Order: sequence, then structure tokens, then C-alpha cells
Amino acid sequence: MVMVSGESAADGGPGAAAVPRARGEWARHWRYDGMPGLDLLRARYVRHSFPRHAHDGYVVCAVTSGIEEVGLRQGTVRAGRGGVIMINPEVAHTARAGAPEGWTYATLYPSYELVAGIAEETTVLRGTPAFDRTTAEEPQLGRMITEIHRAAETGNALAADSLLRTVVALLLRRYGGTLPARTPRTAGARTAARARAVLEERMADPPSLERLAQEFGTSPFALLRAFKSAYGMPPHTWLTDARVRRARRLLEAGRTPADTAIAVGFTDQPHLNRHFTRIVGVPPGAYRRERSARRRAVRAEEL
Repeated sequence: MVMVSGESAADGGPGAAAVPRARGEWARHWRYDGMPGLDLLRARYVRHSFPRHAHDGYVVCAVTSGIEEVGLRQGTVRAGRGGVIMINPEVAHTARAGAPEGWTYATLYPSYELVAGIAEETTVLRGTPAFDRTTAEEPQLGRMITEIHRAAETGNALAADSLLRTVVALLLRRYGGTLPARTPRTAGARTAARARAVLEERMADPPSLERLAQEFGTSPFALLRAFKSAYGMPPHTWLTDARVRRARRLLEAGRTPADTAIAVGFTDQPHLNRHFTRIVGVPPGAYRRERSARRRAVRAEEL
């Protein structure tokens, strides 16, 4: 078994599956085919910090040691051992260590469809399910989240799926609500939505802020304020995040990091590596290898 930067399996490192990083850091970001609609990340970070970004689906993580700080529009929250962090889809946030020793955590990234299905079956929530708080002291649920990872890593789909549904249902019952309809209500919000659509369509060759503002008959500063108000980050930050999201889909489909970098608008592979690693938590090559390994395993099982 390969250990990482002085870590041992007893320290919580995922052993041979880990991605070597700076001293004392390790991470594994992967997908288990026995649980569709779920990505998993287990990691220890010390110096690594996540820039402002958002997710298509939900984030549910259990901090197992150290302290994690999450920066939100309304302020910063902290969670230590026994704490559970819950982040709703498309909520812009940052993350970093809140203590010199960093933090270790087990994270679940369930899709909207997965959470919505659990909410419909187990709660009275109607509309888009959401968590009404970001952190909670839930040591027992935190241990269950780590058990989901262990079950997935050993190929125990029945246990992993059962635990996942139980954890999400309990969190929704205790901290559940619904998201408001995301309909642009003001002229500024409508302009921001149109600008976002343009950036999505022209990701590889986006216009300047001034040119984008001209297309919608507004000023650069007005567009900047409207976009940040609507999406929690300025257009250039949102675009970097969107490029990384698209890069993930291309890597999952088997594209090389070099081809992916150009396809999504990064100047070269090192440019992709830098932003992808900061936002996802692992390098694009390691992310692709995990997905490729799962595809090979599935094909072998089908033969």
C-alpha cells in the first residue's frame, strides 16, 4: 500500500487511491457506479483553499478532524470534528483551513435529482428541496457519512445506498426547506441571466465585460453589480467555475486534459490544471484516471 506524505491508513488517508499533494495533504475525488447521481471526495487539506465556486448539486460533508471555514455571501462559518456542512445547488462559496493543522473530511455530492427523490419520498417538502442552514453539530450523522465512503470503497452498494438515503432524509427532516423559484424579477437580474447564457455559449472565446454590457445596453459596472448579485461572483469568476464544470464532463467522457483545456477556453493544460485543482480539489489527470478506472471495471464485469 502506498502512503502519502507521511500519512498512514490509520490517519484516515485513502492509501493507494490518494492523490499525492503538498506535504500532509491527500485527496480522492471519485464516483461509485453502485450509487448513480453521487460523487465522493475524501481529503485532508492544509494549505489548499477553494476559490469562490458553486455546484450543480448539493454538498454534504462531515469534518473528521481539524477545522474547515466556508465563506458565504452572508459571512464565514466554521465546522470542526463532528460538524456537518450542507450547501445547496448554485450557492457560491469558498473553503479553506480554519486551523494550522488543516482539516480532514468526507464529502458527498448528491445530484439534484437524487435529493429531490429522497425529499419526495420521506418529507412533506414541495418544490426544490434545500437546507436552511450551512452547519450543524451532528457527530452521529458525520460517522454515517464516513461509513458511506467506506461502504462504497469496499463495493458494498446496498450499505452505501441505504446509509446515503438515511443521512439525506434525516438532514432534510431536521434542516430542510425549499429554494425560491429562480425567476429573474428585476431588469438587472434578467440582464445577468442573459449575460450568463452568452458566457456559457461562448465559453472558449468570451467577450470583454465592456462588449458584453454593450450587447445588453447597460454599463460595465451595472452589469458587474447585477451579475454578482444574481450569482454570488463576478462574471470572470463565474466563467472560470463554468469552464471547470464543463472540463469535468469532458474528462469523464474520456477526453485528455490537454484537449479539454483548449475546448473549454483555458490557454493550455497547466492553466486548466491550476484552476481545476483549486476548484475540484484534485488535478484533472487524477480525476480522469478515477473515471477511466471505473469504466474499465464496468466493461470487465459486463464481459
